[in-house]
Amino acid sequence: MAQLIALGSQVCDGESVTRGRLLLAAAVLVVAVAVVIGIRQAPKPERPGRAPSAQQTAAARDRAPAALRALYAQGDELRHLQGDEFVATVRRLRGYPVLINKWASWCKPCREEFPMLRRMSAKYGDRVAFIGLNAGDSNKKARAFLRKNPTLYPHVIDPAEQISSALRAKGGFPSTIILDRDANIVTVGFGPFPTEAKLEQAIRRYALPERPVSPAGTG
Repeated sequence: MAQLIALGSQVCDGESVTRGRLLLAAAVLVVAVAVVIGIRQAPKPERPGRAPSAQQTAAARDRAPAALRALYAQGDELRHLQGDEFVATVRRLRGYPVLINKWASWCKPCREEFPMLRRMSAKYGDRVAFIGLNAGDSNKKARAFLRKNPTLYPHVIDPAEQISSALRAKGGFPSTIILDRDANIVTVGFGPFPTEAKLEQAIRRYALPERPVSPAGTG
């Protein structure tokens, strides 16, 4: 007869324990296999592609209209602008949608998203004004990052996130704000775009819509 094993208030026979252990081991094995299969089948995050070449960036700048070309003449610059100066910069871009990317050199998702923005600015920079907003960062580290990752467009320093707050994007890194041709905020997105296709989709939907998009907060 199977020996009885007492475990506290639970009493079971040895044969049942053995069967239970075997079933538990089988269940653990099934779960482990399922996890491995799930990991293998899960979509892999998009790898950053190549940044646009200097020739592609120059071509995008050259084909841009005068107002955008003037903006891109300051490409790669880290600019100190007060709130009213930033507003004046945006006003000079009236007639063109504006994409503002808020980033920081210490922010890993920002760095991972950066190559996509560089490519999209080379592709759409003659129709959409691109501006970087470097917030909560060290100027020295931000400049070092831009030296390694040059952009078509300039970047505005926003140390205390005053501009970010006015754009309804305070606190989130990275953030993407899109303004319509009349400088109204159309959308504010927090977090990185998972793929370049998603970023391009947002540009086409909000910056270059086939039909006018209502400003954010107006329904």
